[in-house]
Amino acid sequence: MTTSGVTLRLLDRADKEILKLPRTVKGAFFDFQHKFRTNPHTTGLKLQQLKGDHRLWSARVNDEYRALLLRLADDDWLIVSVKHRRDVYNRLSYGVNQVTGGIEYVDLEVVEDSVLGRLPGATAQTRPTPEPRPSAPLPEPLFTAWSDRQLTELGVAEPLLPVIRTLTTEDQLLGLAEYAPQLTGEVLIALFDGASYEDVLDQVTRPVAATEPVDPDDLAAAAERPATVVTTTDEDLRGALESGDFGRWKSFLHPTQAKLVERRYSGPARVGGGPGTGKTVVALHRVRHLVRQLSPGHDKPVLLTTFNKNLAADLRSRLLELGGDELLSRVEVSHVDQLALRVVREAEPGNGKQAIDDGQAVREWRALLDELGEDTWDPEFLHEEWTQVILGQAVGSRTDYFRARRAGRGKSIGRAERAEIWQLAERFTQRLDRLGRQTWDQIAERAARLEMGREQRIQNIARQRDEAGGLDNIHLQDGSGGWLRHRYRHIVVDEAQDLRPAHWKMLRAMAPRTSDDLFLVGDTHQRIYKNQVTLGSLGVNIRGRSAKLTLSYRTTRQILRSALGVLGETTYDDLDGGAETLAGYRSVLNGGLPAGHAFPDWDAEREGVAALISGWDADTDTAVPHEQIAVCVPTNQMATEMGYTLKLHGIDALEIRSDGPNGSAGVHIGTMFRFKGLEYQRMIIAGVTDGLVPRADVSRLRDVEPTRYRHEIQRARSLLFVAATRARDSVDVFWHGRPSPFLDSSWVETEHGGR
Repeated sequence: MTTSGVTLRLLDRADKEILKLPRTVKGAFFDFQHKFRTNPHTTGLKLQQLKGDHRLWSARVNDEYRALLLRLADDDWLIVSVKHRRDVYNRLSYGVNQVTGGIEYVDLEVVEDSVLGRLPGATAQTRPTPEPRPSAPLPEPLFTAWSDRQLTELGVAEPLLPVIRTLTTEDQLLGLAEYAPQLTGEVLIALFDGASYEDVLDQVTRPVAATEPVDPDDLAAAAERPATVVTTTDEDLRGALESGDFGRWKSFLHPTQAKLVERRYSGPARVGGGPGTGKTVVALHRVRHLVRQLSPGHDKPVLLTTFNKNLAADLRSRLLELGGDELLSRVEVSHVDQLALRVVREAEPGNGKQAIDDGQAVREWRALLDELGEDTWDPEFLHEEWTQVILGQAVGSRTDYFRARRAGRGKSIGRAERAEIWQLAERFTQRLDRLGRQTWDQIAERAARLEMGREQRIQNIARQRDEAGGLDNIHLQDGSGGWLRHRYRHIVVDEAQDLRPAHWKMLRAMAPRTSDDLFLVGDTHQRIYKNQVTLGSLGVNIRGRSAKLTLSYRTTRQILRSALGVLGETTYDDLDGGAETLAGYRSVLNGGLPAGHAFPDWDAEREGVAALISGWDADTDTAVPHEQIAVCVPTNQMATEMGYTLKLHGIDALEIRSDGPNGSAGVHIGTMFRFKGLEYQRMIIAGVTDGLVPRADVSRLRDVEPTRYRHEIQRARSLLFVAATRARDSVDVFWHGRPSPFLDSSWVETEHGGR
């Protein structure tokens, strides 16, 4: 942002320094920015060069604090730090990273203090020089296996090499990473976690490397590269500071994220990555980027969609935060079932059938089998066969069903059994018609057929135009009086792993098959529904246009380790016929260990949850707003009972419903399904008991339907993994009786509670 020709930027991490300053200093900093942009040479700012450095300057924020700035060009300034005046002359280092081409700034004294302060026996006030006992061998430094040259080739800041050579513990490493340039911290932690030099080069360094030669003296060029993460507006900075880390996503993108947001793709593209890696943030910024490329207008050529109402409401709210009404005015935000229903109702205005969910559909299957006196088939099996094979593959006749592939369905069925299932499926659809009901799978399949027909007509018109030498025929869209065209120019999909096959067919037909058409983000490790798809077979070709985010911005290293244990050795697909892994998934955030709490029964467990929250409230050092505390449980009934217990203890609770929390103040409570895509400072997962997680009826499938059993166990693991990774600061897991078999020793060994 410029005023009077002056550009003032704020370097990433400097905002974290400012967050820790007293409130009065933060207020003075906002005033300082405005004054500096108006006239940096105003007498009261006391702008002056630091001795011995012609590019590093200081300016007065208030009587006690100074802003440190790099002068990039005549009227182009970059704030790299805000310090107390006594610290302005610390040993400071800045420069251009030779790998990324971005500007890096380091206060060497702060880094050394952080590392030395983590030596055994050190306190915040001491900087000891430990003297090991003669009999005790010196601890092995962490990074002796890599030369200085190798580390700098990976992107480590060269001025930090002497400090890095002294590191002997993980705690010291995390202390350095807190203040070091971001890439330095990421590289060192990846090496510490066991990644090879080649893997770090491939997964951490190359994605952020500059694509052109780097001039170490050209700070102005360095400031424009994605590796120099900056914000330039008062509004962006104020938003980041007022909401802390929760607001940084609007202003600061990791260079890897920025490249994915701004890249031009020749067709559908997919971004994967574990929880907290910023996939949704990338999707939101991608939407803004696409809107900025549009010609002026009043239509909504960009669709942002996801799999349920709750997440769609959250996406709309965050998009409004990111770009205001101006951005939202060009974007359609809708959950995918709502979109399909609208398509069907447009084509069939007299269709007033009630939409029912999977649970209601299974009950209807059970009622049908009871009426027929049929006990050969399991209603859940029939429902999945109908939705995943018959509807999922748009099977239109019994003959087609005999030929349909059933990959992944597990239980093998012969021709006679298929004939029985087909007859039952016909009776089931007739039953729903008679009751005036339709399932969401039926709606999605019907919408896909309608949109594919629309796309075919558009292609026919284009072919006729080509044959006529580019001349248009008058062809109006049925009932609208407008030209027939695709509904959207760009489609962005969040939580892509949970969409049905019919959803993908519908979305593929809704946008022209051209550059930047479909952009998908998702993680199959977080799949909580049964929709396993191969995108290529559905017309969505992402080959060669897939990327993966590996750095978690939400979850601490301690929580991440325990959460990964929940997944076990299960393999996951990549939405396109290959395998998906969390290789390289890492965090540079440090925190406490997850805690386990064992109780004799459910009543005692609920009392334990209430006691824990009350304890947090009583400690002013750990208290957080109740809206940043969540309690998730396996069932709706347990959520109701938990809410009642909390209220008895004076703790307000809000139930998370399909469209979000039913209020504005209180602890959020809901089933594990409801917390997908959300995040909290403190997460409590209750009822993690064997027989509830996983459900007892899943365990009964082990011997009779082993393939279905594996799928259900994988889904149950994913659900608990999702719940555990909603947390930023702490996770507490509660159970009564025997704990879930998904909890490994990292949870159970921290056990304390009511036994």
